[in-house]
Amino acid sequence: MSTNATETSPRGPADHAVRDQIITAARDCFTRYGFGKTTVSDLAREIGFSKAYIYRFFDSKQAIGEAICGERLALIVSQTQASVAQGDSATDKLRRMFKSLTDKTSELLFNNRKIYEIAALSATERWNSSQSYYATLREMIASIVREGRETGEFERKTPLDETCRAIFYTMMPFIDPLHMERNFDLLPEAQTEVTGLILRSLAP
Repeated sequence: MSTNATETSPRGPADHAVRDQIITAARDCFTRYGFGKTTVSDLAREIGFSKAYIYRFFDSKQAIGEAICGERLALIVSQTQASVAQGDSATDKLRRMFKSLTDKTSELLFNNRKIYEIAALSATERWNSSQSYYATLREMIASIVREGRETGEFERKTPLDETCRAIFYTMMPFIDPLHMERNFDLLPEAQTEVTGLILRSLAP
């Protein structure tokens, strides 16, 4: 399967409305039957469109999955950013970021299992939606670490990119849809302890 599923660019409000209708119907189908068991033909019957018409907006089923996964991951990011914004220090912001990401990914795992499976598939097959998500998280980490260095909360000797990569790798078992399920039994203690370990390593 291609890792670069692309969408046909919709034009105008009417096309945007149709695209949204397809995404909504697909989300419902995937929630009921699962991504793997749902075909574009199934979606076409559900919506009342022809399969060819759906392909005007999305070039594959993966592209539809990308759109749904991207929406969900964007929601996790926006909620996490809101939590981080309430932090009163870089240390507090990093704690908030890690906890929010863990909590929101856990909610996805339990509240909508089928959509969680799409997110995990996105991570496994390195879809654009998951790669964009990871890039955004790395940017958030870098912003917090820079702030901590500027305020004197965090050490400055280690190269910034090395520090940020290490933090990201350490967080992955508890924030990534691909790994969360395997490590769920370790929560919340493990996530809290790992956060503490990260912060101790950042101390000046």
